[in-house]
Amino acid sequence: ARSPQPGPDWGADTLTALNELGSRDLDVARRRALSTAAYSVAALAVPGQDWWERMAERPAARPAAHHRRVGRGDLAAVRDMVAMFSRVDQRHGGGHARTAAVQYLTTDVSAYLGGRFADDRVRREMYSAAGELAYLSGWMAFDNAEHAAAQHWFTLAVRLAAEADDAPLAGHVLRAMAHQAVDLGHARQALDLADASVDGPRYALAAPRERALLGVVHARALAAAGQKQAAAAALVRAENDLSAAAPGDDEPARVFFFGEASLAHETACTLRDTGDLAGAQREFRRSVRTRRAATFTRTHAVTLGYLGSVQARQGAIEEACATWSRALDAMDGIHSARARRTATDMRQALSPVRRRGIPAVTALDARAAAYLTETA
Repeated sequence: ARSPQPGPDWGADTLTALNELGSRDLDVARRRALSTAAYSVAALAVPGQDWWERMAERPAARPAAHHRRVGRGDLAAVRDMVAMFSRVDQRHGGGHARTAAVQYLTTDVSAYLGGRFADDRVRREMYSAAGELAYLSGWMAFDNAEHAAAQHWFTLAVRLAAEADDAPLAGHVLRAMAHQAVDLGHARQALDLADASVDGPRYALAAPRERALLGVVHARALAAAGQKQAAAAALVRAENDLSAAAPGDDEPARVFFFGEASLAHETACTLRDTGDLAGAQREFRRSVRTRRAATFTRTHAVTLGYLGSVQARQGAIEEACATWSRALDAMDGIHSARARRTATDMRQALSPVRRRGIPAVTALDARAAAYLTETA
């Protein structure tokens, strides 16, 4: 059995930790060890307020590692690359291009972090951009079920956000950590992380669209912890926050994916987890109807998979099979463990009725089995 890993050393130097984690992730043998390591519940504890204050002061006191000047053009280039990797993740799944993202972060971006900054604002914004790329590296690992690796990258992203003194980015990453903890069944820790993500300036300074994202994952964590009424209130707040988002808002590019379809998807997951299957079906349908599937293909496939599961749980097996068939159509070219899990869930849900001779069940079960074989 794998032994639990210790919690992170929050006092270690962030740039040293970045280079070490990148080296582990890019080396084939060490990456295999990282990908099979245990997810650490101990690492989910959020550091106290004094830690955040100390971290914000660190970069200004850190001597430059070389004399290269880092300016706004360099910052724009990093942001463009982060946006590109994010689009690839949304379209093709976390299993595509994660190594490339880590390589770019630990070479080009790491070198920028060790340079001489044109001014303090460029320094802070470069640390934020590095934090976003560390977060994305973690999210791609999470989507590909490399949970220990994801946890390490998320932790590093929190540290970079803290050194950038970027409270909304820190909230964004803590929200992702809460999402992962919910998925892995650690409800109490997920709620602690989600509470931290909406605490103080992490929520107050965020743009309305990002507030909605933080809020709807907070609702999911509340539901997982059995706090049904609080979850319902959090859903209302998230809906109101998204309604307040408007063109021209000064919102970060990292929330480009979050709109009505994503809100509906997370709302449906929350309702499903509180036992409201009819409400979950309604919201999953809204998500499918409003999502730009060609751009956000991975999540579209996962949403269809979840919708089919809710339909099956309500006894509508043939309707579920039709939905699951659409999910398998959408999975073509997707490299995502979450997408694979929907195919596994289909087969498990069909198991009780597999021998009844229902044509739709027989056809779908064969398709799901073939998909799992082809993507193994």
